[in-house]
Amino acid sequence: MIVLGLTGSIGMGKTTTTQMFRDAGCPVFDADAAVHSLYAKGGAAVPIIKAVFPDAIKDQAIDREILGKHMRADPLQLKVLESFIHPLVAAKRQDFMEKAGAAKSDIIVMDVPLLFETGEDRYVDKIVVVTASAEVQRKRVMARPGMTESLFEMLLTRQTPDVEKRAKADYLIFTDQGLEAARSQVNNILLELRK
Repeated sequence: MIVLGLTGSIGMGKTTTTQMFRDAGCPVFDADAAVHSLYAKGGAAVPIIKAVFPDAIKDQAIDREILGKHMRADPLQLKVLESFIHPLVAAKRQDFMEKAGAAKSDIIVMDVPLLFETGEDRYVDKIVVVTASAEVQRKRVMARPGMTESLFEMLLTRQTPDVEKRAKADYLIFTDQGLEAARSQVNNILLELRK
């Protein structure tokens, strides 16, 4: 089983590209979805967050907006939060990999936005970086509801720069050339890996 690590900075088109891998039959572990499930009602992260930021709990789930305000107010809190959340995500990842192995999947995709930042790249065989020009990235991100220049800049500082990600990649998928071009790149990667 080949484990592909898929990553890309904000606004690069990673979500769309991930769906293309799903459409091509690859099981996908979505790290963001894993975090969302941990933050949801009954999620394993809720009691942890409640102990530190009780105001971030609404209807027995974590209010990401309130939690985000705490993280921006004191960036050190983010490291503390990650020290609790990352092991929970790792357990979900391990469960996914065991199920994919049992299903005899030949290629699985680990969709991890912070692949390098969290050291998750050590668990993958090959790295795919989804990328686009800085102009296209900015345009896409600034079109999001509630996005501001300062928030965009803060998000960029939390991520490994695109140029560094590209340098670490085994494969690049350029998403500023249209959907069909991106889908073709996905299919070419899968064909090469299956040779």
